[in-house]
Amino acid sequence: MKRYEYGNPFDTEAIVEKVDATKGNPKYGTISQKEGFVFTYIMDDDDIVYGLGEANRGINKRGYCYISDCSDDPEHTEDKRSLYAAHNFIIVSGKQTFGMFFDYPSTLTFDIGYTRMDTMKVSCENADLNLYVFEGENAYDIVKQFRKAIGRSYIPPKFAFGFGQSRWGYETKEDFCEVAAKYRENHIPLDMIYMDIDYMQDFKDFTLNEENFKDFPGFVQEMKDKNIRLIPIIDAGVKVEDGYSIYEEGVEKQYFCKREDGSDFVAAVWPGDTHFPDVLNADARKWFGDQYRFLTEQGIEGFWNDMNEPSIFYSKEGLAEAKEVARRFADDEEGKVNLWEVGGKLFGLANNHEDYRRFYHLVNGKKVRHDKVHNLFGYNMTRAAGEAFERIDPEKRFLMFSRSSYVGMHRYGGIWTGDNKSWWSHILLNLKMMPSLNMCGFLYTGADLGGFGADTTRDLLLRHLALGVFTPLMRDHAAKGTREQECYQFEQIEDFQHVIGVRYRLIPYLYSEYMKAALNDDMYFKPLAFEYPKDKRAVRVEDQLMLGNEIMIAPVYEQNARGRYVYLPETMKFVKFLPDGTILEEILEKGNHYVEVALNEVPLFIRSGKCIPLAETAESVAELDTENLKMIGFEGAQYTLYEDDGIHKDYGNVENYRKLKM
Repeated sequence: MKRYEYGNPFDTEAIVEKVDATKGNPKYGTISQKEGFVFTYIMDDDDIVYGLGEANRGINKRGYCYISDCSDDPEHTEDKRSLYAAHNFIIVSGKQTFGMFFDYPSTLTFDIGYTRMDTMKVSCENADLNLYVFEGENAYDIVKQFRKAIGRSYIPPKFAFGFGQSRWGYETKEDFCEVAAKYRENHIPLDMIYMDIDYMQDFKDFTLNEENFKDFPGFVQEMKDKNIRLIPIIDAGVKVEDGYSIYEEGVEKQYFCKREDGSDFVAAVWPGDTHFPDVLNADARKWFGDQYRFLTEQGIEGFWNDMNEPSIFYSKEGLAEAKEVARRFADDEEGKVNLWEVGGKLFGLANNHEDYRRFYHLVNGKKVRHDKVHNLFGYNMTRAAGEAFERIDPEKRFLMFSRSSYVGMHRYGGIWTGDNKSWWSHILLNLKMMPSLNMCGFLYTGADLGGFGADTTRDLLLRHLALGVFTPLMRDHAAKGTREQECYQFEQIEDFQHVIGVRYRLIPYLYSEYMKAALNDDMYFKPLAFEYPKDKRAVRVEDQLMLGNEIMIAPVYEQNARGRYVYLPETMKFVKFLPDGTILEEILEKGNHYVEVALNEVPLFIRSGKCIPLAETAESVAELDTENLKMIGFEGAQYTLYEDDGIHKDYGNVENYRKLKM
């Protein structure tokens, strides 16, 4: 790894391995600093570009333009260039193979063959960044180097590998009890129920609706007695309200982001007017993190951080400007003010980049305008929680994942991929994001199964769940106003019971492979190219993934499909978990195959000479029997199982590993 320093970089703390700056420029491509910073590289026809973590489109990023600019945009269509995260790591694999991490916390554009098909340009407005360059034998080797440089990935508690149900709109204790009861009555496994913003009092962070949750610690324990954890949401904005202790303390101690004149910046989000905690300020970050105690002291063991790009519905300044345009339109009798100007101003209020220029952070005594470090907010909000958990209970693991992120946040939590839709295309997008996220350190990842926005269908949900069986974070989540999509809402509930039951059967393997990936700075999901780099066909496959060291997955992601074509880079055993509890096993030779997969079946492929462990299904992770495991795969194969108590951090104990044989 080499570091090249340009201008006066902001220390993002993404890289944990410190290295002195190398003079000059990298030997790959060219760098210009005439207008900001521009890295240019001419790509060979066969070059593949990996990386960028949570980004749109494919595993190979060639052919489009991506912009690192953490954005609250729920319309994940193909034309979107920015999503919730900024993961500025790329690998060029081909004639020359190298990796680059552009450690720059503001807007960064990756034009990867978009303007010109053979040209990659990475550019930003200010030439103030650290550029890290990695060389290695292949792309996979470079990923492992990068992963080591950025530090160990977050490790959740084992219960977090169970299935979770969520919906924006659960408001009362009775709502949550009904969900728990329906899952248990129908014997559909469940370990978590997520609490969206309605559990709060008037959408205020670290509060509970006083009428709906009178004995919250008792309710939390009541759920734990059923092996179900409640996982509440925390939003970035703190409500402006006299008498609200967190607001008053934050104002008193100067812990909120400021306008240039030193007053607290105000932006509207769910609670109305809010202030943003200045999580880039170490003192404010500690203060905000310590607020999580309010819920951990009542028995809560996990959280999800949201709205932390940060999302802004409108600012006072922006609203005043929009009202002025609307006023001029209302008074205009000559048609000089265009209706589209009014509409554009109103619809442009949310997440307006002008607002990101209106407030400041205090970092090491220096004022820093937010837009210069915008991509670090979600990272540091989750870091606030992660650091607080170390103070609250340093030996215990807490569940934590976030919507917005930057490289570095992977040490403190996972991510879910935000407000997707009940679209078939989003199953495929979910699949393609997974290895790219792993490359950037994010292992605990998953999407809202069935889709968050729009109305799902039974077949879409079952197919998405069959992919979610394999993602570390497995959660069904839907928006208020959409069709109810809990698994018991559909006919033939036994199909959902079976598909989610397969997840629990696989947890010994999935957890083991996750832990190996985290402890060895490795990947949980890999593109086929990383295992079969000399197989020209495998290198181009984007809808199949390697999971761990033993299996390949190839989910069905098309409406009305009865199966799909797969490419096997080697002889593999095709395994299907059938709804009657039996397991179909068939050896298939290297090459192309059409495999039939019914809606209620879960397929996977075991590599030649490998085997994996299975448990009997259970209705919660705590009830899994991991002592009496069944092995499936190839005769004579062996598997090294990693297993710990799933609660504490004794990762290095040799007793956590045991050999299993077919």
